[in-house]
Parts: sequence; structure tokens; C-alpha cells
Amino acid sequence: MVILGLSSFYHDSAAAILRDGAVVAAAHEERFSRIKHDPGYPRLSIDACLKFAGLTARDIDVVAFYEKPLAKLDRVLDTTMAVAPKGLKRWVNAMPAWFTEKLRVENVIADHLGFEGRFVYASHHESHAASAFFLSPFDEAATLTLDGVGEWTTNAIGMGRGKRLQLLEEIRFPHSIGLLYSAFTQYLGFEVNEGEYKVMGLAPYGEPRFVDVIRANLIEIADDGSYRLNLKHFEFLYGDSTIAPSFAELFKAPARDPSAEVTQHHMDVARSIQAVTEEIVLKQARYVRARTGASRLCMAGGVALNSVANGKLLAAGIFDDLWIQPAAGDAGGSVGAALVAWHSALGNERTKFAIDGMSGAYLGPSHSDDEVAAAVKSTGLTAERLEEPALIGRVADLLADGKVVGWHQGRMEFGPRSLGARSILADPRRAEMQSRVNQSVKFREGFRPFAPAIPEERADEWFDLRGAKSPYMLLVVPLLEQHRKPISAEDAKRTGLDRLWIDRSTVPAVTHVDFSARVQTVSAQVNPRFHKLLHAFGERTGIPILMNTSFNLKGEPIISSPENACHTFLASAMDALVLGDHLIIRPDDRPPTKTLPAPPAKFAPPRTAHDLRVFGMGGGAILCVIALLQNWRGHHGVAGFFATAGLALAIPGLFAPMTLAPIEKRFGAVGRVIGHFNGKVMLSLLYLGVITPLGWLRRRVSGDPLTDTRPAVGGGHWRAMDHDPDKRDHYERMF
Repeated sequence: MVILGLSSFYHDSAAAILRDGAVVAAAHEERFSRIKHDPGYPRLSIDACLKFAGLTARDIDVVAFYEKPLAKLDRVLDTTMAVAPKGLKRWVNAMPAWFTEKLRVENVIADHLGFEGRFVYASHHESHAASAFFLSPFDEAATLTLDGVGEWTTNAIGMGRGKRLQLLEEIRFPHSIGLLYSAFTQYLGFEVNEGEYKVMGLAPYGEPRFVDVIRANLIEIADDGSYRLNLKHFEFLYGDSTIAPSFAELFKAPARDPSAEVTQHHMDVARSIQAVTEEIVLKQARYVRARTGASRLCMAGGVALNSVANGKLLAAGIFDDLWIQPAAGDAGGSVGAALVAWHSALGNERTKFAIDGMSGAYLGPSHSDDEVAAAVKSTGLTAERLEEPALIGRVADLLADGKVVGWHQGRMEFGPRSLGARSILADPRRAEMQSRVNQSVKFREGFRPFAPAIPEERADEWFDLRGAKSPYMLLVVPLLEQHRKPISAEDAKRTGLDRLWIDRSTVPAVTHVDFSARVQTVSAQVNPRFHKLLHAFGERTGIPILMNTSFNLKGEPIISSPENACHTFLASAMDALVLGDHLIIRPDDRPPTKTLPAPPAKFAPPRTAHDLRVFGMGGGAILCVIALLQNWRGHHGVAGFFATAGLALAIPGLFAPMTLAPIEKRFGAVGRVIGHFNGKVMLSLLYLGVITPLGWLRRRVSGDPLTDTRPAVGGGHWRAMDHDPDKRDHYERMF
């Protein structure tokens, strides 16, 4: 059985193919469209996954969507009722997408694939939990999912046993640790839903001096890790901004302009919200352990990508084992939805995995030698093809000599991390690599940290992983003492980003200011070529570690194809590029261009002959009717004009409809502008004339629609969930 899983229409759209319970392909739409965090229908990733799996649309048995659109619309409408008359602009901007895409998932799929079979709708946090539990190596485990918001849920606890996964308790919108972290992302001048990891990277340079301010004014945290936000300091319910003006007043400084310098104040704010996040994660983990009795934990949701908090959770030893979905964000919901369909909606048994069900996250497409050759030729580069031992040796020599190497191998990673398939590699012994790769190769902020990749069997010699593995780069753990260097008295006085330049270890380019590192452990079984490269570098230098970062420039998605790799190589200051078995050395006459080709235009379905015939003959008929009316009124000249125009449309429409394509395209563009304007007017009238008075009446009669009136579980803010995975008809509905 083939199941197509989809996540789309919010951010990070993706597609996944499940065949008989195993994930055979998964990919982010952004990698093909070249639009960062592309939220659109994942047409390109669907096509890529089907092609790689050797399938066509006819082979799909079930399509699974990662959330329930009507339940999400219910939350949107209740929020609108709660804040009206505020939020007019947000209402007008948001509603068209509901009627053109979000409530028409089945129609969009039918238009693209011709699929009219079975649809399954999983809830958002069920998709997250399923992506974690069903692909973990555990037969029994608790689940903890944390993100911004799905339909209503922002944070959920579940329990998985075998093929059964039940969600037990939740925290509901508008209370959300993900939205709180995003609020600080905006305050610190980074882009919401994109720059949260920058906040995490900035935090070690600061001091947690605003923790009490956050606890006293922004969030109430219970002993069980549940929480409530003080909504008066936020605008995400009704505005374009996440934070209200009073938010900045709490920190006695305005929000940072994205182009402004990062100061010690900003570092301290980042450290403070990171500390609060870690507190919540640890308290929730202890509560989950007590609530479920499970000794293993699986995590997903955007907050589960906070690798610093994950490292603290590992160190706390609350659970015996921890497994985090590498595509923990919304993209991973595509995989989770497919698994919900397979196990919960269809009742199939669990699939047994040798390691886990993510195959090292190498689930995207790979590329042939012909594709490599075409990319090299199109960019005017010269490649040398080598057998693997020679290739590994040459690349290890280049890296040991201080060269920066682009590394494009095998299947593309699924998830936000480059794990040795679409990576930029460098020597971690050289302290200058931190700034060189950040500023000259990737053109991004200099404080951004890099990850060490190390053979799995050597990891415990370097990092305090407590026996755990970290194949997906999701754990920040301490570097062992024997690899650290003493800090001089002069260096100890440094503050802020000046601490970046302290030589603190034998691998300074991957050691954070607090002597920690976001480790990737590489398995010889899962990624043999990358594993061999690490050993070869270790043989030459005595250190089996490489600095690994994603193969992209600032603001760009991670590369997918050899063509992407060549263009990014030429735009940056990388010294060499490896495409499969092919090695390219940067020519002396090709300095960095610092620019990339424009992304391809978004796909628009071609107009068929039938569409154009309807346009030509229908439009021609309307114009001829107008001509008759004008002639009846005695306006013969005007009538002649309309009659001529009508025949000019109708005749080609009847005999040669494809010749009307350019005219229909322009006509459609004008019509969309008019329709967009008219739509905004109508939505504004609906909001002011209907929604606003209804919202006022509802608040007067039944109170705030966003208040969760269900009784709390225990003494905190958790609420019991009405979720029974055995009621399979639930999965047929959009609510």
C-alpha cells in the first residue's frame, strides 16, 4: 500500500511516501522551488518523491493531510470573534487562502494528480507525535510535542504502545511556548518561523538577567511545566506583529532593527528566554515521566529543534532513552500524517527498524552522473572523476590544508539539518573557520555556531553524550575536559561577541563559548562515505572531526541538485566542490559572485484547449450580446467595436483555441487584480458588518471564545484530550 503524506499551506510544505509502513521518500518543497520555508502546495516535492520511489499517481492508495482544516478554521474564527473589531487587516489577508487552498485540499490534489481515492486527516499534534513515536526504535514510549500552534493544540503529551498512539493532555492556543519564543525572535530582530535558531545561537553570549522579568510579566509556569501567557503584551491574535509595544517596555529597550548591531542587551534577552524554555521543557519531561510511567520519550514539533534544551534534557537523565524526530517542524508532519493513516486509520502493525525509521534522514532524491555532468557543463566548471579511495584521500588532504569543501552526496536530507549529504565541510582545528565560513562562504552573522561531525564509535572520546547517539545533530552537549584549553585572565574579562575569538579547545571552530557543541555522530552503516572521510581526516590530523554546516547561503534553502550546488559554490568562497565521485577545484579566474540565479517561477497549470475554447467562445458571446444592446440603443460605432472583438475571440476559440493563450493570460491577470480588490472590499464589509457584532454578542453571552473552560488536570494548566485512535471514522473528517 502506498500512502502520500502532505503538509502545506502554512510554512515548510513537504511531501512523503509511505510504502507498506516504511518511509521511502520525503522532501521539503523549498528545496525545489528555492523559496525559503515555501508554504505552498508541495507539487514539486510530490513529483520528486513519486519519481524517486518509482511510482506514479495511479499507485497512490491513500492521501494523508497533516492537520484538520475545519478544526483550524474554527480556531481562526473564534480568534476573530474574540478580538473584533481588531484584526481587520489580518482577516482580509488570511481568508482568501482558506477558500482557494486550505479547505480545498482534495480538489487541489485531484487537479494535480487526478487522485479521487481515500483521504485521511490527522490532527496537527497527532502528526507530530506519530512522526516521532512510530519511527523511533521503541515499542513503547511517551510523546511530547511542542510548537507554535496546530488547530488548537500548542503542546501535547501522548503515549504510544505498539501500533496505538493516544494523545492524553494538551495546552491550547493562545498559550504557546513556541509563540513565546517567536515573540523574542521578533524582538531580537530576526524573522519569525525562521530565526529562532539564531536566538538559540546568540544565547550563550549573554547572561540570564531577564528571567525574572519574563516569569513575572509574560508567562506563568506551573510545577508540571504547563503555562499561561499574559496576552496583553502580544499582538499575534490580531496583528501583523507578534509583540505589543508594552513587550519592549518590559526590557527597557526597543525591538532591534534587523540591520542594527547585536548588543549585550540582546544577548542577555536571548539567554533569558532560552533559560525559560529549558525550564519548561525539563518540568514537562518530569511531568510526562510521572504521568505515563514511560522510561522512553519521543519528541517533535518546532520547539523540539531546540538542541540546547534537548541537551539539558539528556543530561538530566529523566528518561532512559530519548528520540527526537529530525524533521520535527511542520515539514515532518507529512511523514506523521502518513503514519497516522497506516497505523491509526487503517490499523496496520508497526514496522520493525534496525536503527530507526528515518534512514539517517536521507530520504530525498539522489542524482545521476548524467545530471552531475550537465550541471558542471552548464556552469563552465571542470570536474575530475575519482574512485572512492582516491576521492576520500584528496578531499581529506584539501580539508587538512585549510580548504572549505562543498559536499553533495547521495540522497538529500529531510529536515532542517545537513547531515553529510548536502554539507559544507571545513577543518575544526582552525579557529578562523568560524568567521570565514560564516562571513565569506555563507554571508551570515558571525556568531552563528557550527556542528562537529564525528564517527559514532569515537564520539564518547570527545563529547559528554552519556552513551547516547546524536545522528541528527539535535543535541548540544559538553566537550570533554581533556580537549579544552585554559582561558587566560585577559580572555576571561571579555564579554559578548568578543568571547567568540577565545581559543578554548583543540577544535575551536565547533566549540561554543560555554564549551558545548551540537554533535552529529556518523554511522558507518548509515552514511559510509562520510564516515570514511571523517576517518581519513583523523588519520591526517589526529582529530576525527569535521566542521559541518548546511550547503546554502544566508536566506537560501539547502541545495538539492548538482545544479544548485554548482551555483552556490560559485557564489561563495568555497575552495572545492564534490558532486558524487566528481571533484571540482575552484578556478583562479572564478572569484565568488555572491549572487545566485533567481528562483524558478512558481508553477501554474497550463491552460488546456477546453479552457481556452470556453474562454474564447464564452467571452466572444458576451461581447456580441453587448454589441447587440449597443446597436439597439443606436450606438452603431460602439456596437461594431464589440462585435469585432467578440468575433476575434469566438472564431479562434472554436477553431484554434491555443492561439488565445497569451490573451487569456493577460485577461486573467487583470481579472485577478479586480477580484483581489473586490474580495478585500467584501471581506472588510463582512468583518465590520457581521463578524464584529457577532463577536461582541458572543463575548457578552458566553465569554471570551479563547478561554479554555475545561477543568485542569492536577494543579497546572494541562487539559485532558478527547482523542481515541480506535475511532477510525474520525480520520475521514476535516474536523
